[in-house]
Amino acid sequence: MTSGAMITVTRDVDAVLIPLGTPVMIPENAQVMITQELGGSYTVSVNGNLARIEGKDADALGLDGEKTTEVADSTSSDSKPASGPVNEDEVWNVLKTCYDPEIPVNIVDLGLVYDCHVVDTDEGGNHVDVVMTLTAPGCGMGPFIVDDVRQKILSVTNVSDVHVDLVFEPPWDRAMMSDEAKLQLGMF
Repeated sequence: MTSGAMITVTRDVDAVLIPLGTPVMIPENAQVMITQELGGSYTVSVNGNLARIEGKDADALGLDGEKTTEVADSTSSDSKPASGPVNEDEVWNVLKTCYDPEIPVNIVDLGLVYDCHVVDTDEGGNHVDVVMTLTAPGCGMGPFIVDDVRQKILSVTNVSDVHVDLVFEPPWDRAMMSDEAKLQLGMF
């Protein structure tokens, strides 16, 4: 783990400002500090701002080969509808690899996932429906977290489609966090 060390970016790299969700480019030779490296992405501090860098760009942080995206590319056009059962525990396990880029706790333990279930489709595939929220309704990182959830669930065997419904009722509060998350964040 390289969190806390100053790193010189080895090439221009695309990133997203946290919490706004604004795309930015961090230039080659910029100094960044990794503040979080969970779920296949990196949160870095750069010029007094936080930014998220995708795992596929780990080489720009000098981490070539150390960290790769945990999910295979599930958007290939040659894939056929998945058939067979889906292990719902596996779906929940991949949800636990999704993180809010500002909080070092997965979205399940944060209490952001309200519901997740598998539905058999008429075409023989399996559709996964997820109902989730964010810690704050105006969080610009919402689309990135939702996309992370979608892509990781699509990597689960026999999942053919994913729908993520982002809701704000009931509103999230700290009481929804697991005891493990509260302990990890020093809230006990």
